[in-house]
Amino acid sequence: MMLLVVDVGNTNTVLGVFAGRELRAHWRLTTNAEQTADEYGILIRNLFTLDGIQANKISGIMIASVVPPLNSLLGEMAQKYFHLPALFLEPGIRTGMAIHYDNPLEVGADRIANSVAAWEKYGGPCVIVDFGTAITFDCVSERGEYLGGVIAPGLGISAEALFERAARLPRVEIRQPQRVIGTSTVSSMQSGLFYGAVGLVDGILDRLLEVMGGKTRVIATGGQAALVAGASKYKPPVDATLTLEGLRIIYERNAAGAGPTAGARSSR
Repeated sequence: MMLLVVDVGNTNTVLGVFAGRELRAHWRLTTNAEQTADEYGILIRNLFTLDGIQANKISGIMIASVVPPLNSLLGEMAQKYFHLPALFLEPGIRTGMAIHYDNPLEVGADRIANSVAAWEKYGGPCVIVDFGTAITFDCVSERGEYLGGVIAPGLGISAEALFERAARLPRVEIRQPQRVIGTSTVSSMQSGLFYGAVGLVDGILDRLLEVMGGKTRVIATGGQAALVAGASKYKPPVDATLTLEGLRIIYERNAAGAGPTAGARSSR
């Protein structure tokens, strides 16, 4: 079985192809709500060609999306270019994880995929820090229950806010500065953005781990995880393909027809 998984975020879209449990290839693209189903289909098939993957070998498609306007386009793309229905991570999908959120429908699909994969790979309790458009913290109990989490502004949002709201501040590259004390406007902004994110992550983790206990594992993922995680005092391992792994696991659970449905408050 070859499975195409697609994680559509507000800033980036990450695609991966699994052959069984092996991730054969993965790609990170800019999310573009203006593209058509044909453009997505041609782009994905071109990526397949570059990595020697045959499109006709794909037997399943699993999608997590936090950009609803793209869902119908991706569903159309799946049918037209792969002759398959796309399975979306949405209410009614079996995740195998109890969701203890006031309204389970509010939890982003990517956060559920991350939590499922982290529990399977690392056990619990655990906290997943996802460095995307927002920096999200998702908490999973020792028994594999989704407990909830924290949502904070991401580095890109913070940088854009500085540029938009302060007339004399430029757009800057987000990177770790050579020193904390900046000696120019650009280096001062880079220091504030980078160490502000590190301080935010460590401060929130301090409080989460007080509640969850000292044996809690911390895992980092997302586009900017490699940039920030190494400077955190917790030094969480970076699992760049965690969301894709979660989509594979959830697809397999639905193909097998096992496990409670998404949003259920039953135990794992």
